Amino acid sequence: MTTPTKGHSRHDTALIHGLSATEVQRLWETCIEAKAKAYCPYSKFRVGCALLLANDLIVEGANVENAAYPVGTCAERVAIATAVIQGAKKGDIRAIAVATDISPPASPCGMCRQFIREFCELNMPVLMYDKHGKSTVMTLEQLLPMSFGPEKLLSTDELQSVAMR
Repeated sequence: MTTPTKGHSRHDTALIHGLSATEVQRLWETCIEAKAKAYCPYSKFRVGCALLLANDLIVEGANVENAAYPVGTCAERVAIATAVIQGAKKGDIRAIAVATDISPPASPCGMCRQFIREFCELNMPVLMYDKHGKSTVMTLEQLLPMSFGPEKLLSTDELQSVAMR
Protein backbone atom coordinates (compact mmCIF):
# COMPACT_ATOMS: atom_id res chain seq x y z
CA MET A 1 0.00 0.00 0.00
CA THR A 2 1.40 3.39 -0.91
CA THR A 3 1.36 6.48 1.22
CA PRO A 4 -1.57 8.75 0.39
CA THR A 5 -0.99 11.99 -1.44
CA LYS A 6 -0.54 14.76 1.05
CA GLY A 7 -3.88 16.53 1.14
CA HIS A 8 -5.16 19.00 3.64
CA SER A 9 -2.08 19.07 5.91
CA ARG A 10 -2.84 15.45 6.75
CA HIS A 11 0.18 14.60 8.88
CA ASP A 12 0.67 18.08 10.30
CA THR A 13 -2.91 18.37 11.53
CA ALA A 14 -2.99 14.82 12.89
CA LEU A 15 0.29 15.36 14.74
CA ILE A 16 -1.20 18.41 16.45
CA HIS A 17 -3.71 15.99 18.00
CA GLY A 18 -0.96 13.85 19.50
CA LEU A 19 -0.84 11.18 16.82
CA SER A 20 2.48 9.99 15.45
CA ALA A 21 3.12 9.65 11.73
CA THR A 22 3.14 5.87 12.22
CA GLU A 23 -0.28 5.95 13.94
CA VAL A 24 -1.71 8.09 11.15
CA GLN A 25 -0.34 5.66 8.56
CA ARG A 26 -1.80 2.65 10.41
CA LEU A 27 -5.20 4.36 10.66
CA TRP A 28 -5.17 5.24 6.97
CA GLU A 29 -4.16 1.73 5.87
CA THR A 30 -6.74 0.06 8.12
CA CYS A 31 -9.67 2.25 7.11
CA ILE A 32 -8.81 1.68 3.42
CA GLU A 33 -8.68 -2.10 4.02
CA ALA A 34 -11.98 -1.94 5.92
CA LYS A 35 -13.60 0.02 3.07
CA ALA A 36 -12.82 -2.89 0.74
CA LYS A 37 -14.91 -5.15 3.03
CA ALA A 38 -18.05 -2.95 2.92
CA TYR A 39 -21.32 -4.63 2.00
CA CYS A 40 -23.15 -1.97 0.01
CA PRO A 41 -24.96 -3.56 -2.96
CA TYR A 42 -27.67 -0.86 -2.99
CA SER A 43 -25.91 2.48 -2.56
CA LYS A 44 -22.47 1.35 -3.80
CA PHE A 45 -21.14 3.86 -1.24
CA ARG A 46 -18.25 2.10 0.50
CA VAL A 47 -17.12 3.35 3.90
CA GLY A 48 -14.29 2.00 6.01
CA CYS A 49 -13.47 3.02 9.56
CA ALA A 50 -10.50 2.48 11.87
CA LEU A 51 -10.30 3.32 15.57
CA LEU A 52 -7.02 3.78 17.41
CA LEU A 53 -7.45 2.63 21.00
CA ALA A 54 -5.47 3.76 24.03
CA ASN A 55 -3.73 0.36 24.12
CA ASP A 56 -2.51 0.99 20.51
CA LEU A 57 -4.83 -1.64 19.03
CA ILE A 58 -6.76 -0.69 15.91
CA VAL A 59 -10.36 -1.82 15.42
CA GLU A 60 -11.96 -1.70 11.99
CA GLY A 61 -15.49 -1.48 10.68
CA ALA A 62 -17.26 -1.19 7.34
CA ASN A 63 -20.78 -0.20 6.37
CA VAL A 64 -23.25 -3.06 6.03
CA GLU A 65 -26.44 -2.38 4.07
CA ASN A 66 -29.75 -4.18 3.99
CA ALA A 67 -32.58 -4.26 1.44
CA ALA A 68 -34.69 -2.52 4.11
CA TYR A 69 -32.59 0.68 4.02
CA PRO A 70 -32.97 1.85 7.64
CA VAL A 71 -31.63 -1.49 8.85
CA GLY A 72 -28.11 -0.87 7.51
CA THR A 73 -25.24 0.04 9.80
CA CYS A 74 -22.54 2.64 9.23
CA ALA A 75 -18.85 1.76 9.40
CA GLU A 76 -18.25 4.00 12.41
CA ARG A 77 -20.94 2.31 14.49
CA VAL A 78 -19.70 -1.15 13.47
CA ALA A 79 -16.16 -0.27 14.60
CA ILE A 80 -17.24 1.34 17.87
CA ALA A 81 -19.60 -1.50 18.77
CA THR A 82 -16.81 -3.99 18.05
CA ALA A 83 -14.42 -2.04 20.29
CA VAL A 84 -17.02 -1.88 23.08
CA ILE A 85 -17.66 -5.64 23.04
CA GLN A 86 -13.88 -6.09 23.17
CA GLY A 87 -13.83 -4.04 26.40
CA ALA A 88 -13.25 -0.42 25.26
CA LYS A 89 -14.71 2.24 27.55
CA LYS A 90 -15.44 5.93 27.11
CA GLY A 91 -12.16 7.72 26.46
CA ASP A 92 -10.32 4.61 25.19
CA ILE A 93 -10.66 5.70 21.55
CA ARG A 94 -7.78 8.05 20.69
CA ALA A 95 -8.67 8.69 17.04
CA ILE A 96 -11.09 7.66 14.31
CA ALA A 97 -10.30 7.43 10.60
CA VAL A 98 -12.96 7.14 7.89
CA ALA A 99 -12.40 6.46 4.17
CA THR A 100 -14.82 6.80 1.26
CA ASP A 101 -14.63 6.73 -2.55
CA ILE A 102 -15.55 10.39 -3.03
CA SER A 103 -13.70 13.67 -3.03
CA PRO A 104 -13.63 15.78 -0.90
CA PRO A 105 -13.76 13.35 2.03
CA ALA A 106 -17.09 12.57 3.70
CA SER A 107 -17.59 13.13 7.40
CA PRO A 108 -19.48 10.72 9.64
CA CYS A 109 -23.26 11.11 9.35
CA GLY A 110 -25.23 12.80 12.13
CA MET A 111 -26.28 9.52 13.72
CA CYS A 112 -22.66 8.36 13.80
CA ARG A 113 -21.47 11.66 15.23
CA GLN A 114 -23.86 11.22 18.15
CA PHE A 115 -22.79 7.57 18.54
CA ILE A 116 -19.13 8.61 18.53
CA ARG A 117 -19.95 11.24 21.18
CA GLU A 118 -21.11 8.52 23.57
CA PHE A 119 -17.68 6.87 23.65
CA CYS A 120 -15.14 9.56 22.72
CA GLU A 121 -13.74 12.76 24.13
CA LEU A 122 -14.69 16.00 22.38
CA ASN A 123 -11.05 16.76 21.48
CA MET A 124 -10.55 13.40 19.74
CA PRO A 125 -9.43 13.75 16.11
CA VAL A 126 -11.51 12.37 13.24
CA LEU A 127 -9.43 11.79 10.10
CA MET A 128 -11.56 11.75 6.94
CA TYR A 129 -9.96 10.38 3.74
CA ASP A 130 -11.13 10.88 0.18
CA LYS A 131 -10.69 8.58 -2.82
CA HIS A 132 -7.16 9.93 -3.43
CA GLY A 133 -5.97 9.50 0.17
CA LYS A 134 -6.21 13.23 0.89
CA SER A 135 -7.65 13.99 4.27
CA THR A 136 -9.34 16.50 6.47
CA VAL A 137 -8.85 16.28 10.23
CA MET A 138 -11.35 17.75 12.66
CA THR A 139 -12.12 17.13 16.32
CA LEU A 140 -15.38 15.55 17.40
CA GLU A 141 -16.35 18.89 18.92
CA GLN A 142 -15.87 20.61 15.56
CA LEU A 143 -18.07 17.97 13.90
CA LEU A 144 -20.72 18.06 16.62
CA PRO A 145 -20.76 21.49 18.30
CA MET A 146 -22.90 22.02 21.40
CA SER A 147 -23.31 18.25 21.63
CA PHE A 148 -25.47 16.25 23.98
CA GLY A 149 -23.56 13.59 25.89
CA PRO A 150 -24.01 11.25 28.84
CA GLU A 151 -22.86 13.88 31.34
CA LYS A 152 -25.90 16.02 30.40
CA LEU A 153 -28.31 13.42 31.80
CA LEU A 154 -29.60 13.80 35.33
CA SER A 155 -28.28 11.41 37.97
CA THR A 156 -30.65 9.03 39.78
CA ASP A 157 -30.70 11.39 42.79
CA GLU A 158 -31.45 14.39 40.58
CA LEU A 159 -34.24 12.49 38.83
CA GLN A 160 -35.80 11.55 42.19
CA SER A 161 -35.61 15.15 43.39
CA VAL A 162 -37.31 16.38 40.21
CA ALA A 163 -40.02 13.72 40.57
CA MET A 164 -40.71 14.84 44.16
CA ARG A 165 -41.39 18.44 43.15
